[in-house]
Amino acid sequence: MKKMNRIVAPALCMIMAFSVMACGKDNGADEASLSVSFEEVVEDKTALAAAPEDGENYEIPEGMYLSEITGEPISEEIKDQRPLAVMVDNEKIALPHYGTAEADVVYEMMNSTQNDRITRLMCIVKDWGKIEQMGSIRSTRPTNILLAAEWDAVLCHDGGPQVHINAYLNNPWAQHFSGTFSRINNGKPREFTEYIYKGDMDKNFSSMKSDPAYSTTYTEYRNEGSHFNFAPYGKEVDLTKVYDKTYPVTEIALPFWHNTSTLKYNDETKEYEYYEYGSRHEDAEDGEPLSFKNVFIQKCDFNQLDAKGYLIYNCIDSGKPGWYITNGVAKSVTWVKDEATHLTKFYDDNGEEIQINTGKTYISLVPSDTWDSMSMK
Repeated sequence: MKKMNRIVAPALCMIMAFSVMACGKDNGADEASLSVSFEEVVEDKTALAAAPEDGENYEIPEGMYLSEITGEPISEEIKDQRPLAVMVDNEKIALPHYGTAEADVVYEMMNSTQNDRITRLMCIVKDWGKIEQMGSIRSTRPTNILLAAEWDAVLCHDGGPQVHINAYLNNPWAQHFSGTFSRINNGKPREFTEYIYKGDMDKNFSSMKSDPAYSTTYTEYRNEGSHFNFAPYGKEVDLTKVYDKTYPVTEIALPFWHNTSTLKYNDETKEYEYYEYGSRHEDAEDGEPLSFKNVFIQKCDFNQLDAKGYLIYNCIDSGKPGWYITNGVAKSVTWVKDEATHLTKFYDDNGEEIQINTGKTYISLVPSDTWDSMSMK
């Protein structure tokens, strides 16, 4: 991958007021009663040039390496294995989800401008050989194809609006499996019955007749090294000791009104747990909450493609604002993605790639036209 020029983040309007309570679509409420700037509740701190404090010196267990996706130890046997990018339906009838708690990275983004901006999840899974059941599987959108490409991931979905996705799927870096997974009789309409079951991926790869055949290992489109700028294994990033302006954030309400998508900080686990439809998301397999060490929120423009509400995010862009949130603390960032197969990078105010904690990551692309409706408190 060619090196990206150092990006000096422009002065951001990140000091703007965010609602300290969940905002609905009613923007006629008294702003003075709903909003307070972060400066009013947070005291500025002096920036430290030093790196995060050293934690315990952990040794990587024998037979393992540090994952390029989470920065944490996983088996060396799958070091070169490509991840999957799995499209998961997020309509209420599709719940409960299976296998999402085992994803390394979860994207959430608006799937349509209709239905109060219902979202869909895309789960990045490195160790897909351990999948027992994941889904339910639904259709993809152009944005998902572009984002899956930066992971050199095989996109798993069931169709999509062909008039909008075919041009993207025809690219050599856009390998995918569509509608080739297991159907489960769960009493729901057919569109909610497809799941990846154990053995499905082996079957898909072995039966692929393309030339060249799909590889289970990384291809020429792989980005070398770690996907994010992870802290060294055994160290913990404390944003308050690195930057002069950070903000306490224990709850994030995203402007996806159909799902009421919300992240709440668990002070015991030091992770953000995902809530939607008013309840904590718990995996149907083991009851595990869908939780994350790292949260990235990207402000992103989009173009609506037709009257049905299909859209594409402008996820290839530069210098756009966002937030990095970890351990109950938020820091403003800018993000850059310059090509489909290139990584999305996140930069601090000094134009340096921000260092993040090892662990699982949640990423949401929040539409620019509802960015001010996002609530952080």
